[in-house]
Amino acid sequence: QVQLVESGGGLVQAGGSLRLSCAAPGRTFSSYAMGWFRQAPGKEREFVAGIKWSSTIYADSVKGRFTISRDNANNTAYLQMDSLKPEDTAVYYCGAKIGVLTAVPREYGYWGQGTQVTVSS
Repeated sequence: QVQLVESGGGLVQAGGSLRLSCAAPGRTFSSYAMGWFRQAPGKEREFVAGIKWSSTIYADSVKGRFTISRDNANNTAYLQMDSLKPEDTAVYYCGAKIGVLTAVPREYGYWGQGTQVTVSS
C-alpha cells in the first residue's frame, strides 16, 4: 500500500504561483509513475501532469505554466504552478502507479486526499 499526502494548496490571485507537494512517507517510490490530477465541482477528474524517471507529460491546458518534478531521495513529487488562472481552480490530487506513465486516472492505483487550489480573478 502506498500512502500519498498532498500539501501546498491555497487561495491565490490570477497570475500568481503555488507549489504542490506529494509525499510518500516511508516508501521508496522512485520506480512509480507519479501524476497530478484535478477535479472541479461537477466535473470529472482530469489529468494535469505526470512524471516517471526523467520523462514528463502535460495536459495542453497547463503546458508552459506548470512544471512537475520529483525528489526520489525524499520520496516527494512536486507541481509548480505559475501564471495561474481562475479556471485552474479545483481539488488537486496526486496519484501513483506501477508501470508506464499515462494520463488516464483509472490506471492509477494510489491516491492522496487532495488539496484545494482556488484562483481568484
